[in-house]
Amino acid sequence: MKEYIINAKDMEEKELNRAIKEQAAHHDKLIINNPESRHNICAGLSEDVDIEINGSAGYFVGTMVNGPKIHINGNAGWFAGDNMTKGELIIEGTAGDGAGQGIYGGTVIVKGSTGSRTGEIMKGGTVIIGGNSGFMTGLLMMGGKLIILGDVTDDVGESIMRGSIYVLGEVKSLGKNAIMEETTDEDLKDLEETLTKYGFEDIDYSNFKKIVNIQ
Repeated sequence: MKEYIINAKDMEEKELNRAIKEQAAHHDKLIINNPESRHNICAGLSEDVDIEINGSAGYFVGTMVNGPKIHINGNAGWFAGDNMTKGELIIEGTAGDGAGQGIYGGTVIVKGSTGSRTGEIMKGGTVIIGGNSGFMTGLLMMGGKLIILGDVTDDVGESIMRGSIYVLGEVKSLGKNAIMEETTDEDLKDLEETLTKYGFEDIDYSNFKKIVNIQ
């Protein structure tokens, strides 16, 4: 495996992203040190490359990516994984509002908690939150699978059209057009396969609540 290390400490955001795109074309893995919460890291990247970010990222990390696997050993700001079409974004810490916003495919995983509007207008793909999620989780959701292992606050699934939201913890209130229904054996099998793949263990799957469009 060909690796390349980028020290982002003295780089401007555009310079960093230019270096990422240039090196991703020639290496299997990039390691980014000292990201210092810069915004837009890996924006628009379309190479099938592994990216390891040692530190926290700012807003729109992994926005509009199509292929890379990004692993953040830290936290992320608002709109992590925004409009992803293919790939994987794993955040070991927490993330701000709008994690997984508008994704078409791929997987966004936040091991900790997120802010509001997680999975907003997502059209496909999978978003997994290991902690809690804020208000209007799944706002205007159009497809895909949103899994919350902690609690969610107000208006879950506000104006949801398609897709499914699964919540293991407490649901404070449902949004307009959202209804809670029983999880099927097929749902639970799919959840177990998905979560086990990403290292989530010791889960009581019988406690999952499923939230969908009221139809």
